[in-house]
Amino acid sequence: MKYITLTILSIVSTVSFAQSSNFNTQRNWAMNKKEISIGLGATSFLGDLGGANQIGTDYSLKDIDFNSTHFGGSASFRYRFHPYYATSTMVNLGMLRGNDALTAEPIRNMRNLNFRSFFVMLSQRFEIIVLANEKIGRRYNIPGLRGFTDHNEQLYLIAGIGAMYYNPKAMYQGGWVALQPLHTEGQGLPDGPENYKRITATVPLGIGFRMGINRMWRIGLEACYVKTFSDYIDDVHGTYYDPAIIGATYGPQAAYLSNPSNNPGAFNPGSQRGDKQKDAFLYVNIMVTRNITYKSGTRSGPMKFGKRHYRAKF
Repeated sequence: MKYITLTILSIVSTVSFAQSSNFNTQRNWAMNKKEISIGLGATSFLGDLGGANQIGTDYSLKDIDFNSTHFGGSASFRYRFHPYYATSTMVNLGMLRGNDALTAEPIRNMRNLNFRSFFVMLSQRFEIIVLANEKIGRRYNIPGLRGFTDHNEQLYLIAGIGAMYYNPKAMYQGGWVALQPLHTEGQGLPDGPENYKRITATVPLGIGFRMGINRMWRIGLEACYVKTFSDYIDDVHGTYYDPAIIGATYGPQAAYLSNPSNNPGAFNPGSQRGDKQKDAFLYVNIMVTRNITYKSGTRSGPMKFGKRHYRAKF
């Protein structure tokens, strides 16, 4: 995390030196109102399973388990309706993982639970552009020469709301088995909790930076912390249920996955299996953005889609 912090501080320092006259002028920001983006990067789960070599919390970045990071990606449409504000509709997908066997914290390691879950999240985000260096104009004023200067650097904050589908699975005899139908904490059984749904609301919070390659393309980096409203992303929430009752109702597979510890006697029915903090995850994506604004933002008329320049008067 210290490398991410240093990178963000470096970005802030660089952009803060931008000339104030270049910040979000009508002529510049109106040329970039509509954009589409794709992203590719990594996800890291923050929940009951796996985590750092310590007693963890489901929401803390200190509990990141780099051994369980996995690939993720995104696609989005962004509409900038004000020099300082934009909104974007984004679809994220990827894999979340956690594995107690990868942590050296004794109790977690002895518990020996594991999971992975493919997820799809649809979110509507609000973005505040806090620093920018944007300018489109002539590089020099010699008649007959067509030199241009282009700048499109932005540092922005992200907050939004969304919905996510997930489906936790565990490794069993060489294959991945869906856990929700197995009721591993006695969901639906006498004195057990209610069964959970595999859809949850989410709140993404993050920061992004991007820079222009040319007038049509941008490349950048986004880091988002996603709070969920479910504690079952990893199928772990409360206490152990009697595996004999689970087995009699849902079969031996369910009984084993409810308590796969190498020392099952250490986790008796009623003892703590997980905490009741809501799960979260982190994603960091490299973003590639394409400007699809059809008008140039000037009186010179529309910009033809696919061209690498604007038909603007200088």
